[in-house]
Amino acid sequence: MLKITRQRSAAPHAVWLVLEGRLAGPWVEELKAYCHELSVNQCRCTKIDLGGVTFIDADGTVLLTRLWEEGAELRASGCLNLCVVEEITGVSQGEETAPEAD
Repeated sequence: MLKITRQRSAAPHAVWLVLEGRLAGPWVEELKAYCHELSVNQCRCTKIDLGGVTFIDADGTVLLTRLWEEGAELRASGCLNLCVVEEITGVSQGEETAPEAD
């Protein structure tokens, strides 16, 4: 199961997501569809909090990578989630986790 909580940020059309549960199996598609719906409504996911995520599978990692490449900041806690975020971003804990501008 995956719970997605939407929070507005100070920036217009920007949304923060707080995830809880498993980012695996059908829940990866659920998050993908949710983010697509945000973009259709001209909103953009600017931060994803993974603090409540208990497991991320390979498909979940691929989706998080795509969202990070599109500009979402990934926030994590716990050894496994921190490793996934570090693998995606190439940045160690405590450093900025947003993609570099071209």
